[in-house]
Amino acid sequence: MAADAPTVHASVVLTGERAVLIRGPAGSGKSRLAFALIQAGEAGLIPFARLVADDRVQLQAAHGRLLARPPSSLAGLLEIRGLGIRRLAYEPVAVVGLVIDLAAADAGRLPSPESRQTEIDGIALPRLAVATGSDALPLVLAEFGTVAAVD
Repeated sequence: MAADAPTVHASVVLTGERAVLIRGPAGSGKSRLAFALIQAGEAGLIPFARLVADDRVQLQAAHGRLLARPPSSLAGLLEIRGLGIRRLAYEPVAVVGLVIDLAAADAGRLPSPESRQTEIDGIALPRLAVATGSDALPLVLAEFGTVAAVD
């Protein structure tokens, strides 16, 4: 992918073998959730977590998978509100396995099957919609550690 490839406003964290793509409007907590996932990995709440990209990410559909990369100018950088920009270990590329939409208008107590899927560049992906004001980390941890009782 070219260094000047277009980017989207999102953060990405590799969690295990697949990455979480975190989308949402400015100020919705994308960087905060990314850092919380990294901390959850360090605490052993999830097996592994490492930053891929914060704020901007390059996405590419390839062989039925959605790949995420940091733009070279932002690689390894994460904004921590109140501390500023921090440098962290990062992964140069990861396969997206879950999309989290923060401040999602369609977030529901019992989400419909349609709202649990999204498509990016022709790739169908599972989706977690998080309501404005909700703490996303417990929902993400529950998504990782439980199986839906009804589909």
